[in-house]
Amino acid sequence: MNIGVPLETYLGETRVAVTPETAKKLKAQGHTVKVQSGAGVAASAPDEAYAAVGAEITDRAGALAAELVLKVRSPDADELALMKPGAVLVGMLNPFDKPGLQALASAGLTAFALEAAPRTTRAQSMDVLSSQANIGGYKAVMMAADRYQRLFPMLMTAAGTIKAARVVILGVGVAGLQAIATAKRLGAVIEASDVRPSVKEQVESLGAKFIEVPYETPEEKEAAEGVGGYARPMPPSWLERQKVEVAKRVAQADIVISTALIPGRAAPVLITEEMVKSMKPGSVIVDMAAGRGPDGVGGNCPLTETGQTVKKHGVTIIGETNLPALVAADSSSLYARNVLDFLKLVVTKEGAFAIPADDDIVAACLMAQGGELKKN
Repeated sequence: MNIGVPLETYLGETRVAVTPETAKKLKAQGHTVKVQSGAGVAASAPDEAYAAVGAEITDRAGALAAELVLKVRSPDADELALMKPGAVLVGMLNPFDKPGLQALASAGLTAFALEAAPRTTRAQSMDVLSSQANIGGYKAVMMAADRYQRLFPMLMTAAGTIKAARVVILGVGVAGLQAIATAKRLGAVIEASDVRPSVKEQVESLGAKFIEVPYETPEEKEAAEGVGGYARPMPPSWLERQKVEVAKRVAQADIVISTALIPGRAAPVLITEEMVKSMKPGSVIVDMAAGRGPDGVGGNCPLTETGQTVKKHGVTIIGETNLPALVAADSSSLYARNVLDFLKLVVTKEGAFAIPADDDIVAACLMAQGGELKKN
């Protein structure tokens, strides 16, 4: 099978869907791998590294004209024009972007959105959301440490003692847990909050304190359990009590990292303007939900500016929207392995493309086929 790997054109996207490591494995399986010149440069993978493992270096049209196109982001209109009807596309295609998916269907593509893979044990090796969120959580802490004008660890010196930084993590999914682990390695004192009571043990196992908010009704407890590994919208009564508890911790924090997202919905507001005003001068907020607030404005904090780092009420607010792209080499390495594992489900040992009728992972990821949308 001819496999194409184009250079990503989305603004700020530095990742690549196939690395020299996975290109070598695809070649060993008998595939022809055509990589657009420069596709991996931003991820520390020059053309020479691909050529050394047998990949062909081609131009944009050559990569996009392949039978199977592997991407990080969904193709834009110019890229779609270069793709052949009947081709297969695998990437992070945003399952909630119906107009974008319709464009893929109208182009006659068979398209798989890897973000839609179920949160099951079998699908772990191809879980792109987890692999990229893991890196995002790490990078969020490193960016906070860079902007914070004090040290993270406690230091006892002849000139006096420096107190450890107080870090609050809001949302304890994959990104939040990695943020806790990274901040702990840097010597911070950490507290974390999440609507799911089941994460308390994970938080404490990493050396952080869990901010508990009691559940007063069966409705609150049921919502808190989440579904498919994700949090669910909580009742207003619980959210009000959580806001009070979180506000107390935020006012004492030096660093706040918010990671709360609900698939297909606007990011919940967890850090209000009043909370920002209560924070100490020089504090830092990293809003990992930047650009995902109501109407695409803000994030977990309404003061967040998409793609910008701003200072509001003496607090630095980082609104970077693609943290994994700032660690492109490792992000690409993990993503490319996710893609490679997914291909095992839809490419036969003989090298032909086939959609297994009874595979739950494939069915969940299939967005378009034969000119029709498969997900509404």
